[in-house]
Amino acid sequence: MPLLNKTTSAASRATPPGLVRLRVALTVFFALDGFIFAGWVVRIPAIKEQTGASASDLGLALLGVSAGAVVTMTLTGRLCRRFGSHPVTVACGILMPLSIALPPLTHSALSLGLVLLVFGAAYGGINVAMNSAAVDLVAALRRPVMPSFHAAFSLGGMVGAGLGGLVAGHLSPTRHLLALTVIGLIVTAVTAPTLLRHDAPKAPDTQPPADAPKSPKSAAPPGLDNRTRTLVIVFGLIALCTAYGEGALADWGALHLEQDLAAHPGIAAAGYSCFAFAMTIGRLSGTTLLERLGRTRTVVGGGATATVGMLLGALAPSVPVALIGFAVTGLGLANIFPVAIERAGALAGPSGVAAASTLGYGGMLLGPPAIGFMADWFSLPTALTSVAVLAAVAALIGYATRGAASHT
Repeated sequence: MPLLNKTTSAASRATPPGLVRLRVALTVFFALDGFIFAGWVVRIPAIKEQTGASASDLGLALLGVSAGAVVTMTLTGRLCRRFGSHPVTVACGILMPLSIALPPLTHSALSLGLVLLVFGAAYGGINVAMNSAAVDLVAALRRPVMPSFHAAFSLGGMVGAGLGGLVAGHLSPTRHLLALTVIGLIVTAVTAPTLLRHDAPKAPDTQPPADAPKSPKSAAPPGLDNRTRTLVIVFGLIALCTAYGEGALADWGALHLEQDLAAHPGIAAAGYSCFAFAMTIGRLSGTTLLERLGRTRTVVGGGATATVGMLLGALAPSVPVALIGFAVTGLGLANIFPVAIERAGALAGPSGVAAASTLGYGGMLLGPPAIGFMADWFSLPTALTSVAVLAAVAALIGYATRGAASHT
């Protein structure tokens, strides 16, 4: 059975109430993650002014988020294997809201960078832990519902950014981010009991007897052969190729519209919104798409769609055409990252999620500076075509792995 195309459906089978509650709880955590992160992002300009940091100093300080996340992701995989993905998700669900209150308390770029290390650690940790928990739940449900969790993240981000923009003129960064802390802790307190009462679910055909002793560890093979490790890296590379595009459009899409196509600043700002909204719609329909097409066709078709969309967006002669291109790119990329993370987790448990997430997050970090260098060497439209190239690479990798034997 093709590794990417294993989409056994149990849509007609009644879902146990416990799994439904777990799915709701995990969806809330994904949405909370996107909500808090977006709330922080919209206050970056105010924090920059408060600390008196130059653009370059701010850039170095923001690397604290990336460094904290990348370092913590690998460690979180080990913690999930030892203590279980549910408790680790809850712990990070407490740490992340607490850490978001720290940046407004800083008054220098150095101190900002140090507290962002803490925030990045919490952000990276919760992403690995909740994705590991989601992988276990997907296996138990026997339905490809992973995109729905990532849709919740996108929706949370859109709400967080929208509300952040509305309150930016009325609340100081300190009050705004402290409000996010309170909201985050309340949501975690309400949702955490559901995760802590249930161990990571097993797939139906491996469910232990009801009287069997419970184990907090997530299901994962005790040992991985070289071929499995290679496949995990392959799925991580698919995640990298698609996350690269998301990071590039977030940082450079508006500038491309304004600088190269003479768009009004307000219209230029809508460029990423078109991309994000289309990605959210794509993920909301992802489960149905995966059940009908399977993983291989979804990845290959999504990569091809994103390639066409980004070529259109980068080389468009007018703003409306570019916006359409950004939206098509969002639809194409929407479900590739969730599929890649889910496959890596199915192969290697939390360690697989950690490895693929680290590579994927690395792609999101690599995109913006790589686009900047290429824009200096060539032009911004030419640089943005690299997003199309990597989307095509993701599609080719997905096609090349279609015949790999399943390890799950």
